[in-house]
Amino acid sequence: MSNSTVELLAKDLNAQGGVYCPSPQAGMKLWSSHPKVYLDVAGSGQAKCPYCGTVYKLKAGEHVGGGGG
Repeated sequence: MSNSTVELLAKDLNAQGGVYCPSPQAGMKLWSSHPKVYLDVAGSGQAKCPYCGTVYKLKAGEHVGGGGG
């Protein structure tokens, strides 16, 4: 299984500042992958899936807002 990195925009994150893996952004088919897991990207700027090793990270210059925008 190849480990890949998926760069995300702030708008790709959900209201909690994270994403689920498997993810359409990673080109995965939801029915053919591992159980759905929540990854907190906003906390550190990136998160790695414990099942498949895919790393989700914010693109350079992207910020998760703490304000009402």
